[in-house]
Amino acid sequence: MTDRAVAVVRAGALTTVQDLGRSGYAHLGVPRSGALDPGAVRLLNRLVGSAEEAAVLETTVDGCALRPRCAVTVAVGGAPCPVRVDGRPAAWGTAVRVPAGSLLEVGAAVRGLRSYVAFGGGIAVEPVLGSRSTDLLSGLGPAPLAEGAVLPLGADTAVRGPVDAPPWPGPPDELVLRVRLGPRDDWFTAAALRALATRAYRVSPASNRIGLRLEGPALERALPGELASEGMVLGAVQVPPDGRPVVFLADHPTTGGYPVVAVVREADLGAAAQAVPGTPVRFIPTR
Repeated sequence: MTDRAVAVVRAGALTTVQDLGRSGYAHLGVPRSGALDPGAVRLLNRLVGSAEEAAVLETTVDGCALRPRCAVTVAVGGAPCPVRVDGRPAAWGTAVRVPAGSLLEVGAAVRGLRSYVAFGGGIAVEPVLGSRSTDLLSGLGPAPLAEGAVLPLGADTAVRGPVDAPPWPGPPDELVLRVRLGPRDDWFTAAALRALATRAYRVSPASNRIGLRLEGPALERALPGELASEGMVLGAVQVPPDGRPVVFLADHPTTGGYPVVAVVREADLGAAAQAVPGTPVRFIPTR
């Protein structure tokens, strides 16, 4: 086994190829997509000596199992999880050398939802519109992993040294999202805006890579009717007819007709990637 590739032994509930996304195509109806926790991806790629934008694997809840066909440096991070190589415990959150033909097992998340697996050289599937990311909404990019699939790896030419990085942040016990009100906050009553800023919400089990759906107080409309479809951005807090907010994540639609009451700061969205169902959510309006 000398070819630079990795075979999928167990795909897990949902494991996809992700990089930092495909920006600049919203006018064509193509979302950014990319890893929901880009900070984790950047750090893992530094650990294995790859460019920060190199493609990695994003697992959901229960991890995956892989068999590299060549010796490769691997790092697992994001949601904390057990890591094993040929049945023996291996380090999480740092670089590990995996021999050719060995079984790399990424276990179920102990806390949080999404773990990431980076390889020296990165996952080298064919890019689409400049990105290797799987987009679950549009269907662009490689399909979610399936057992028996083989993923090519890029050339591992890095010279590795110490990585200066802060400690890994833990998945949130409470998700605090700083927001800027608008552009359609005038479609809601003053009581609704107070509720958004002061009441507690919880992450719904219906959440996915498209949006973080929330359970909690409904936001009352001040204006009836519907908007014409308009552009949507990452972090938009859209309010559908049931009044429960949805925070748009990486695979969000590029247009929508429900009013957007606020937009979450992008820096806060990485924590949203790790918020399990039932996690309390608070919105903090800022200027």
